[in-house]
Amino acid sequence: MAHYAFIKDNIVTEVIVGKDETETAPDGFADWEEYYLTKRPDQDACKRTSYNTVGNTHTDGGTPFRGNYASIGSIYDEVNDVFYPVKEYNSWLISEESNWIYYPPISKPELTEEQFSLNHFYAWDEDLYQADTNNPKTQGWVIVTEH
Repeated sequence: MAHYAFIKDNIVTEVIVGKDETETAPDGFADWEEYYLTKRPDQDACKRTSYNTVGNTHTDGGTPFRGNYASIGSIYDEVNDVFYPVKEYNSWLISEESNWIYYPPISKPELTEEQFSLNHFYAWDEDLYQADTNNPKTQGWVIVTEH
């Protein structure tokens, strides 16, 4: 069983379960991607996606495929032939060389043992980061308590 993502304007609009890529495509079609695209002519592309690929790593130790598993709303980068998630924060950057996921512009601080024992954790505060006037910026992580 394989999964296929329909794409319009480089945005994933739907993900379906389809024929395994090792099965022969119907006559007249080079592959299942081409075949499934005929079922949704309103889309720009149909690309196979691997349920086992996250952060450009295969969860079962196999070969990663197209960066990340496609989900509705995720981005398809046709130049690099990868899927990556929607950018959650304006300041975050994407790691194009390694795992095709977003990372914060400043590193998350380490919790102290006391903070950890009190169920504290760090969360990103985009407004705090944008308001930071330091050069380079140093603020953005805030400590919160798990309830």
